[in-house]
Amino acid sequence: MALPYTTHLVNIGTGEQFNSDYLAIAPNNRMPAIVDPNGPDGTPISIFESGAILQYLARKTGQFYGETERDRVAVDQWLMWQMGGLGPMAGQAHHFLKYAPSMDPPNDLPYAKNRYRSEVTRLYGVLDRQLAKTTFVAGDFYSIADMSIWGWASLWEGQQQTLDDKRHFARWLEQVSRRPGVIAGRALHADKRSDVRTNKDTHRILFKTN
Repeated sequence: MALPYTTHLVNIGTGEQFNSDYLAIAPNNRMPAIVDPNGPDGTPISIFESGAILQYLARKTGQFYGETERDRVAVDQWLMWQMGGLGPMAGQAHHFLKYAPSMDPPNDLPYAKNRYRSEVTRLYGVLDRQLAKTTFVAGDFYSIADMSIWGWASLWEGQQQTLDDKRHFARWLEQVSRRPGVIAGRALHADKRSDVRTNKDTHRILFKTN
């Protein structure tokens, strides 16, 4: 959106998301959150929840929300689809497929793995059928719905999915991955990323294990 920004890193592996200064911005102690010093009426505003942040920034800048009310309805419904469906289900798939088996003791739960893997497969089928009709998720324009969905969808391998039967989904993944903003976002502080599967202290913080 070409807005100036400063990145503030929060180390969730050490519990910084529970610090009082962060909870004042994001009371649900989750990522992401923003503070806009030039909020409504020129006064600062803090916002948590990724969907709410995307809607706020799209309204503020007049970008990535389509041109008509019909466009905005389409964007909103696919944004809600991600927030209420794909995000939670893919998140659970990641947990039970990648992290739970590496806990101490291991929690390798076939029912949970199959349940969330299968639901993510169903959701990607929904997405593939939509993308057979439109260039982007909400229509023939790139929107905040694409932004919200791509972050989860780009991790399809970790969710044990296949693209062999989802050619429209695969086309969209590649198309979005080439956007300069996506490339820049993925590169931002990439050196700070780590695999928490082997860190038992992080498990205790993130997953409340003993």
